[in-house]
Amino acid sequence: MAAINTEYKEPSYGNWRVPRSAGLGNLGAIGTGIVMIGLLLGIISFAIWGLFVGLGVLAVAGASALLLTVKDKHGQSVVDRFGTRLSFRLSKSSGTNLYRSGPLGVTQWGMYQLPGLAAKSTLYEFADSYKRPFALLHVPTTSHFTVIFSTEPDGASLVDPEQVDAWVANWGGWLAGLADEAGLDAAAVTVETAPDSGYRLRNEVEMNIDPNAPAFAQAILREVVETYPEGSATVRAWVSLTFNASLRAGSKKRTPEDVARDLASRIPGLSARLQSTGAGIARPMSAQELCEVVRIAYDPPAALIIDEAHAAGSPVSLSWGEVGPTATQASWDGYRHDSAFSASWTMTGAPRGSVNSSVLSRLLAPHGDVDRKRISLLYRPMDSARAAAVVERDQNNANVRITSGTRPSARALVDARSAVQTAQEEAQGAGLVNFGMVVTATVTDRDRLPDAVAAIEQTSGTARVLLRRAYGAQDTAFAASLPLGLVLPKHSLLPTEIKDAL
Repeated sequence: MAAINTEYKEPSYGNWRVPRSAGLGNLGAIGTGIVMIGLLLGIISFAIWGLFVGLGVLAVAGASALLLTVKDKHGQSVVDRFGTRLSFRLSKSSGTNLYRSGPLGVTQWGMYQLPGLAAKSTLYEFADSYKRPFALLHVPTTSHFTVIFSTEPDGASLVDPEQVDAWVANWGGWLAGLADEAGLDAAAVTVETAPDSGYRLRNEVEMNIDPNAPAFAQAILREVVETYPEGSATVRAWVSLTFNASLRAGSKKRTPEDVARDLASRIPGLSARLQSTGAGIARPMSAQELCEVVRIAYDPPAALIIDEAHAAGSPVSLSWGEVGPTATQASWDGYRHDSAFSASWTMTGAPRGSVNSSVLSRLLAPHGDVDRKRISLLYRPMDSARAAAVVERDQNNANVRITSGTRPSARALVDARSAVQTAQEEAQGAGLVNFGMVVTATVTDRDRLPDAVAAIEQTSGTARVLLRRAYGAQDTAFAASLPLGLVLPKHSLLPTEIKDAL
């Protein structure tokens, strides 16, 4: 009788890729084109104007190629860094890094509108097929509509590893299924950790305490209410789905009412499938809940007032024109908004090699040096037709980089094998998703900001992700980390296709 091996083997995950265009060496398609044009102009200059002019043309072409080729660990070339600094200086000189709202501000109608990318957004509220209210955020600049789900994650503590593996597999299946959702452009998961005010615990205890209980037991409960909030933290998570106003390219744009009518029947199914991913009970957020989340993000001390009002049974009534900050100032490496100071990072490199399911645990966990920490994972699912073309082109480009030189580098060989594996998995039915990450740390005291920055950079190392401070774009990164469903590539002046070709 053969023995059965019951030893558990933890699975690993990996094979994340950054698509690159074909070119000579480390040059992309545009860089290779510059080199070729430079050589052609150099030959013509030699023939017409002589040696020195031809050498000058070749020197300019060579310098241009070096500026595009030499990149730092974040994939930023000298041209990229110079463009970022120039853009921020222009913004600072024109005063667009400053924001003032309210009756004494410069915004229209004297309201507290959101700054930056979400300035023109409009918030609606409708009801789904279960009669649950849901907020629908409209960003007319990109013709996007976003619906947000509030979740209650169970966490991985005291959970069997097999159950965690099942959650991860279901999450991958949920992401792959988003590619078949009509009109869906992007998805995002936002996890926020913040200090607990204690009002919810106080309200729960006071409502359920038995007046006939022994005095000693009542004293113990009230002591717990007074002491537990000190040093404790609350963790909240949201999932936002962003839909396009047009169901397909060239079709007529839909009105908010049309989009809401379409989503009302789809929201129950989307929230039900989320529960199998470990997200717990998922329900659509109402307009009032979204207003509170955004208001607290820009002015953290408002959380105490809002929690106290909820505990007293008289919730604060907020409109979308009242959730924005009174004043903000974006600096090169930080962002001041009302009574708080924040710093944001963007992911420039996924973990190399294979990782386990708990790789982001320390980055997501509350930290004593950070008052509010918000991590947003941004996803852009690809439909099956486009995914097949992308992986085939990526595989061909990887092969070109190997055959373009006599001795391909080890990294080029590994890159080619990874491209082949991705193409094989896609051919077997796996989904293809572009993803990124934005991390924001917020403190209420400027002197504590360096400690918060050090805490994020230290925990990002244990998460094996490469984070880069969002220099010159702190206000944009802060808005992107909120559960608003902003699709950053749609707001960029330089198309993504050109960036990938560099």
